[in-house]
Amino acid sequence: MPRGTLEVVLIGAKGLRDTDFFKKMDPYVILTYRTQEHKSSVAKNAGSNPRWNESFLFTVCDNVAELNLRLMDEDTFTKDDFLGEAKIHLGPVLECGSVPETAYNVVKQQNYCGEVHVALTFHPESGRY
Repeated sequence: MPRGTLEVVLIGAKGLRDTDFFKKMDPYVILTYRTQEHKSSVAKNAGSNPRWNESFLFTVCDNVAELNLRLMDEDTFTKDDFLGEAKIHLGPVLECGSVPETAYNVVKQQNYCGEVHVALTFHPESGRY
């Protein structure tokens, strides 16, 4: 498994199942690779089709080949709602160096709940140790 830095560009999502009855959802994403975790900004009142256009960096140093994205809806007075998750296999980006914007299925309890759009770039570590 190569070592280096994985850049994840969280572009947006489409067709998310709305969990709010009286207002539009406020979605955000928790991105996890092994023990590394990042949280996107909250897309206030973005509803089912939020846009983030945010970049996150992860250090790749072992054979874990999956990135997990948990989509959440921020709530003010109650616990945030889990909208679904997408699991991204990293094999293609580690082999090719980059994967252009791609739609990944968001799933909750094995049901399709929309899609999240992500672009990936892998920057290999230079030199050998």
